[in-house]
Amino acid sequence: MKLYLIGMPGAGKSTLGRALALAYEVPFVDLDEEIVRREQRSISELFAREGEEYFRQCEADVLRDVVARYPALVLATGGGTPCFHHNLKVLLETGLTLYLSVPVPELVRRLLKSAATRPLLAALPDAQTLETRLHETLAVRQQFYDRAPLCCAAPVCSAAMVRQLVARYSTTA
Repeated sequence: MKLYLIGMPGAGKSTLGRALALAYEVPFVDLDEEIVRREQRSISELFAREGEEYFRQCEADVLRDVVARYPALVLATGGGTPCFHHNLKVLLETGLTLYLSVPVPELVRRLLKSAATRPLLAALPDAQTLETRLHETLAVRQQFYDRAPLCCAAPVCSAAMVRQLVARYSTTA
């Protein structure tokens, strides 16, 4: 089984992904961590020195490599991963994709502490500006996220909730 988690920054993809990998007894890969490992630079540094397009190409390359290398895994993608370089097509064709749909006010609450370390959010001065940016970003990305066959629309999606969604999907697919 390959299970891919998509959604906005702060949706809980990495946290939930680790729990799901344990539950399914498969490896867990965080795409951003894999990019950092391969590039030997932080995501912030990649954005600052090389720009977003370089990062997005690297992200697409690493995604394809990870998908090809692991016969089974839980993968936490970056928030923008499905929106660039036909990455969503790769996800949909090679595994089961789950969209973690978290309300924007909850994303703001979670991201306020870490926004400074996230390249696309670092320059935002306050919670209101962060909320506005998240609404704008979600409006652009929603068309990609909505193509996932599974969606957990809750402030917190547990491994048990996702396992039920996957089991129901598997019996009807």
